[in-house]
Amino acid sequence: MPAAKEPDNNQNTEQNTIDRRSFLKGAAAAGAAAAAAGASVKLAAAADTAGEAGKAAEKTKAPAKLPSETFITHPGSDFMADVLKKIGLQYIAINPAAGFRSLQESIINYLGNKNPEILTCLHEETATAMAHGYAKASGKPMGVMVHGTVGLQHASMALYNAWCDRVPMLMFGANGIDAATRRPGVEWIHSAQDPAALVREFVKWDDQPASLQHFAESTVRAHQFTMTAPMAPAFIALDMDLQEEEVEHAEKLKIPKISRLIQPQGDSKALREAAKMLVAAQKPLILADRAVRTQQGVNMLVELAESLGAPVVDLGSRMNFPSTHDLDCTYLKQSLVRDADVILMLEVGDPWGNLNSFSDPYKEYRPIHKPDVKLITISMLDVARKSNYQDIQRFMPADLAIGGDAEATLPDLIDAVKRAAPNAATVAQRRATYKKMHDDMRRRDRELAAVGFDAVPISTARLTAEMWNVIKNEKWSLVVSDRMPWARRLWPVTEQYQMLGGNGGYGLGGYAPIAVGAALANKEKGIISVTFQPDGDMMYAPGVLWTAAHHKIPLLMLMHNNRCYHQEIMHVQRMAAIHNRPQATARIGTEITNPDIDFAKVAQGMGVWAEGPITDPSKLGAALRRALDVVKKGQPALLDVICQPR
Repeated sequence: MPAAKEPDNNQNTEQNTIDRRSFLKGAAAAGAAAAAAGASVKLAAAADTAGEAGKAAEKTKAPAKLPSETFITHPGSDFMADVLKKIGLQYIAINPAAGFRSLQESIINYLGNKNPEILTCLHEETATAMAHGYAKASGKPMGVMVHGTVGLQHASMALYNAWCDRVPMLMFGANGIDAATRRPGVEWIHSAQDPAALVREFVKWDDQPASLQHFAESTVRAHQFTMTAPMAPAFIALDMDLQEEEVEHAEKLKIPKISRLIQPQGDSKALREAAKMLVAAQKPLILADRAVRTQQGVNMLVELAESLGAPVVDLGSRMNFPSTHDLDCTYLKQSLVRDADVILMLEVGDPWGNLNSFSDPYKEYRPIHKPDVKLITISMLDVARKSNYQDIQRFMPADLAIGGDAEATLPDLIDAVKRAAPNAATVAQRRATYKKMHDDMRRRDRELAAVGFDAVPISTARLTAEMWNVIKNEKWSLVVSDRMPWARRLWPVTEQYQMLGGNGGYGLGGYAPIAVGAALANKEKGIISVTFQPDGDMMYAPGVLWTAAHHKIPLLMLMHNNRCYHQEIMHVQRMAAIHNRPQATARIGTEITNPDIDFAKVAQGMGVWAEGPITDPSKLGAALRRALDVVKKGQPALLDVICQPR
């Protein structure tokens, strides 16, 4: 049965009045028909007379129409919508609010809800995190609109994650600049003199345009800034009056040309020096973190490693190097760092942490590397830094620090290495050595994964193996790839889109919406998106499940439900140990039990296909196949699995 049509509040007052009177008249007639058979004819006649009188009054009543001059036929928000379309925004995620009501209406009715298309989210943090995941999977920014001071504060955690993860994003924050035009009450509380002050330390650039032309130029500039390495979110304050007022002198408004972006490259002379150091090394090593963004970048890193015969450690913030390649020695990092005489770091976020061991809780460190190791860095991280938030990590001096985007710099570095003419026999010998190390590493991983394979609760290795068995013949992407290390250790990873890294700032509440945003981008490419979803993270903003169902975003979420914040359990246990106190009490304040959360019911309540909780490992494979069938039909699916802590 079709749903009843809601009243159209845009109809004029006269039409609404007629509808109400018609309804009341019909209701009265129905009541008379249901009355006793001996009802007075005189009463019915009186009702008819009243109806006729009402019609006569309706004819003489003046139409309740708004004067034509009160219509705003070309609001500023229409021009703003044109700007968003011009810069190529495909989606804009929102939690609806009054502060951007005019721009929302313009996107819906002026642009037809296309380019950008509105994504309805139930929390500003969810909207922002979805944009984060979308950027990693698509390589381009999504728009986010947040409302005033309150919406921006809700969004700030996800914005910080995106900053730490170096992803492009365009955030628009509604604000009432002119105090004389703010509506009394809430609109004052939700406005600020400088709204970007809330987030300025973790956005790349911000502005508060004072005119429509200013908005056009700042938005195009923000798009260019967010897409230029080092990538990071940009913020534009969105004045309410600029949106809602009639455009004057529209012919004077111009949207600037969108520039073709060329990423900054490292200095050629410095690259030649780096090439000589690498070629002269006995045991060169490559560490890659957020080094590449495309499959071409992966292929270039393979070419560089092969030309040197150098092993590669992929630190996992992006997929940088194939796990199947003979030179992939990711899980041999400590021994390789210990033996290396020259180390090349490509967009490594924490150089010091990768070259030193740290004792917690006694806070003592010990260098892993040789005292005379030569360190080369290629990164844009030294170019754009701010002082308050300490995502910069501890300082590690380099012998040669080259400022430049790693992927953009790789072609010149490869050329410089080849010109330096590495010894072919030496390169071949190295490759044979590291092939054996790679093969041994993979064999040990398989053996370790088999330990406790039938255990209950289900082991994380079993969880990973069962997922692979189901998706191995699909074009797949693990859209959040730092939650389950077994995936990279067991799965053959060859394509850049197959593993997209983590959430940057490790702020909980981000993993689920990042996965949904990435799945949205993958949907257009025909890629099956999967994720291992932490239980604690899911409960920060479970409303993202509704957004996935509402917008038909296909994603297979496999819950890693260990019913606790296990990292924090270990922290409390460690403190109890050094305080010489009982460790058995460490679960107080860290368990998610009593009652247990039924994630399948939570998901079903949001319109997502779900099963669980699954406790029997023998039943996991069949359930995963059922979930995959749902995802292949274009819908999200969730399996709640009770797992071991790690």
